[in-house]
Amino acid sequence: MEKKYPMFTEEHDMLRQSVREFVEKEVTPYVDEWEEKEEYSMDAFRKMGELGLLGLRVPEECGGGGTDYWSVVVLFEELVRSGCSGFLTAIGVHTEVAIPALVHFATEEQKQKYLVPAVKGETLGALAITEPEAGSDVASIRTTAVEDDDSYVINGNKIFISNGARADWIIVAAKTDKEAGYNGITEFIVDTKTPGFEVSRKLDKVGLKSSDTAELFFTDMRVPKENLLGEINQGFFQIMNNFQPERLLVAVGAYGGAEIALKMAIDYAKERQQFGKAVSRHQHNAFKIAELATKVEASKELTYRAADMYNRGVDCLVEVSMAKWYTTEVANEVTYNAMQLFGGYGYMMEYDIQRAWRDMRVMTIVAGTNEIMKLIISRSIGL
Repeated sequence: MEKKYPMFTEEHDMLRQSVREFVEKEVTPYVDEWEEKEEYSMDAFRKMGELGLLGLRVPEECGGGGTDYWSVVVLFEELVRSGCSGFLTAIGVHTEVAIPALVHFATEEQKQKYLVPAVKGETLGALAITEPEAGSDVASIRTTAVEDDDSYVINGNKIFISNGARADWIIVAAKTDKEAGYNGITEFIVDTKTPGFEVSRKLDKVGLKSSDTAELFFTDMRVPKENLLGEINQGFFQIMNNFQPERLLVAVGAYGGAEIALKMAIDYAKERQQFGKAVSRHQHNAFKIAELATKVEASKELTYRAADMYNRGVDCLVEVSMAKWYTTEVANEVTYNAMQLFGGYGYMMEYDIQRAWRDMRVMTIVAGTNEIMKLIISRSIGL
């Protein structure tokens, strides 16, 4: 029997049931196929739009559900149950990275052109910040946007862009003042059919195979001024404003993925016989499973605390950083030890535990590395 947490209302329970039914019908049966093709079905994405699952927090006047952040937690807890973190990543980037930027900073005209279709599942969005020479150090990006009459001409390239190979529009961060550091970055909404836009390559990843990750090039790409997102030279601060829901998403995916991996290991350990009894009955294994189960529960509680603060509009930079750091480290520990419990079978591609192990590895890197999370935490306590 599932635990009942007080923050989840009857409406959340109904949403959970709806998402679970969708996942069981439209996602789980196709996970192996998507992983092999390294591409999820856009039909599943569009159906999520039809069900109203792509804009849960988007205001109703823009076609969204106008709900709270707990609805997003429900959505991603259920998506991760499919065992396909790649699909969760693609949906998460669209709904909790790209779309919120439009909600917060887009003009009404931009919202009608980009946000409304995105919520309906008619278009897919992405965010492009990272470059070959600029990862955590956002101020060092080299992509430039030069004003020219009624447009900005953008040149440069981006790497590790989730949804980058399939997106219909991408929010691109570029330098509009090369000498101003953080104060010289501006965001633009770029249609991927714009001349000068190029998907250089789809990157071959260790995990998250069903989610596309791309390297992009912009060559004299002319973007109309009406596609400037937010304020000129305020792009860095706009990006920072949206990091909390993205990092919470990673935390939810991490403890959710850890839960799935641990359950697989427990089920296997209870069936596998060694030295005359189930593997799970050996004290070392039983104690290890108990330790991991406790850490997963602590991960969830830490994330729920941060999510509650974010949902109430309370400053939660430190709490979110703690949740992102801790849950992703635990997820890696859990999947490693879960795989170990499978013995040699865990290393075989026919067992899903290997996918959980591969998928969780990147969680300590994305949305700000765990080193950055610890830097934020250490500074908050005066170090």
